Amino acid sequence: MTRISILIIVAAAFGALLTPPTFAQRPSRTPAAAVAAADISATPAFAEVLLRKVELEAELEGLLIEYTDEFPRVVNLKHEVGLLNAEIENLRKVPAEQSGKLTLALGKLLVKRAELSTDLWVLLKTYKEEHPDVKRAKRRVEIYSNAITAILK
Repeated sequence: MTRISILIIVAAAFGALLTPPTFAQRPSRTPAAAVAAADISATPAFAEVLLRKVELEAELEGLLIEYTDEFPRVVNLKHEVGLLNAEIENLRKVPAEQSGKLTLALGKLLVKRAELSTDLWVLLKTYKEEHPDVKRAKRRVEIYSNAITAILK
């Protein structure tokens, strides 16, 4: 075989590798397969919770320059960051086939529930369970929790 023939064969083989597959050659992507391939960390809900966590961590870093770990706002921020970390771990446990439910609205609900839970936690450090403010705060957390549960059913 001549050098030119070998070059033509190699070029043809290389060209075949670079040519995108035709419609008939493409693997079928059913909706279930597409959902199974989804990454939870790429969902809007995950991004919303992560964004809020990063915002709080940045605020926390700024406060720690001037204040100690015992400063009330620092304590509250650390508590809320902990709740958001738990939400992130819960999102990671959602089965891939349910990733379509992890919408921006769900992310906003999760963030708001963490905020309200922190408010409740602060109230419980001062007041008893029977206090009207504590009861109101518990009810608000419960409303958000119910909405989140309804979405993830």
